[in-house]
Amino acid sequence: MNSDRDQTSAPSPPYSIAAIESPEFAQIAYVVWRQGRDDAVVVDPGFDTETIVDLLKRKNRRIAAILNTHGHADHIVGNRALKEAAPDVPLIIGRNEAFLLTDAFANLSAVFGMPLTSPPADRLVDDGERLEAAGFLFLVREIPGHSPGSVVFIADEFEPPFVLGGDVLFAGGVGRTDKPGDNPRALLEGIRSKLFTLPNDTLILPGHGPPTTVGEERRTNPFVGESAGLYRPGSW
Repeated sequence: MNSDRDQTSAPSPPYSIAAIESPEFAQIAYVVWRQGRDDAVVVDPGFDTETIVDLLKRKNRRIAAILNTHGHADHIVGNRALKEAAPDVPLIIGRNEAFLLTDAFANLSAVFGMPLTSPPADRLVDDGERLEAAGFLFLVREIPGHSPGSVVFIADEFEPPFVLGGDVLFAGGVGRTDKPGDNPRALLEGIRSKLFTLPNDTLILPGHGPPTTVGEERRTNPFVGESAGLYRPGSW
């Protein structure tokens, strides 16, 4: 079921976030724009690019950038259609994740019998870099483990901040680490050092499932939170 729903919790924020869920893999793409501007960023376009394009038309927004949190097939399958519609729009992904875009085995699509690739990235980003797009200034943090070089995009200029998080941290879960080359230790350490250090009310917008907050996951996440016995404030 497709959705175009507001995912924000702060009162009257100066931005809007729409979530578009594709039936395949229940993957969620996000379209984010600031008030007073005519552009938007599209994050992890999935199978339902038609809804993304329709939303942009209804909101009178053009695409300023396509951001990929990581290169797994369900998060990049819409890249090609959006790039064909807007060839000059930059496609942006983490430096250590970029090879998944053009390798159907690395991005896991070949494993499911539907090999696909994306156009190559136009720009690569690194951990700690600041990325400006559509009036946002995102902090890029690399958190590998679920994939070789997955990144999250943190909008820490707002109160509360929000995180476009891909498949790193979910409501009550974390990204899978049961594939060859995955690194569960790196994933958990990255969450604790790069997400759990954010304010409690920081909104996490994951690639699957409902939104959550840093504070909620720090307290209750059974894989990486206090209830897992793995998170001890001040211990990392």
